[in-house]
Amino acid sequence: MIYVQAVQSDRMTQAVDEVTKVLASRHKVSQNKPDFSVLNQQDILETAQSITGIFTMVLGGIAGISLLVGGIGIMNIMYVSVSERTNEIGLRKAVGARKLDILVQFLTESAVLSLLGGIIGIGLAWVIAQIIAAVASFNDVQFTPLIQLDAILLATIFSAAVGVFFGFYPALRAANLQPVEALRHE
Repeated sequence: MIYVQAVQSDRMTQAVDEVTKVLASRHKVSQNKPDFSVLNQQDILETAQSITGIFTMVLGGIAGISLLVGGIGIMNIMYVSVSERTNEIGLRKAVGARKLDILVQFLTESAVLSLLGGIIGIGLAWVIAQIIAAVASFNDVQFTPLIQLDAILLATIFSAAVGVFFGFYPALRAANLQPVEALRHE
């Protein structure tokens, strides 16, 4: 491996061409079919960006699957909550609660449930980031994890939105219960 530095950054292409010409003549090969490769910083940067893009897609896929599984869990919990509280729903409707009141109640419960899960997840992410920083520091590696406020806000809002999305159908089911049928339910 040989490192070569160009005199100026705008002459990088010329430096690569000159290095290729010199190495081809020393190796006694054609410049069109060399037995070596010449990489510049732009090539290395593009490779690093490609790898980072792949990691981002993989992590995004894992996050999407996690959100789907968490959303299904929230939906199941809300279904259980609706079925266990059918009498309560019937009583509330019998004394004047509207469909919208019941819908908002269960959507709020679903959003709060997922929001708490999101806050716990953010807390765990912060703890893991601190552990990684401590391990890096112990190994004399300069690494400072950065958790930005906009990422925290986005995660918080998104977790609440997942709760509302997956809690909508159980909340709608609760809101559509007939008071007489709900009061008879055991």
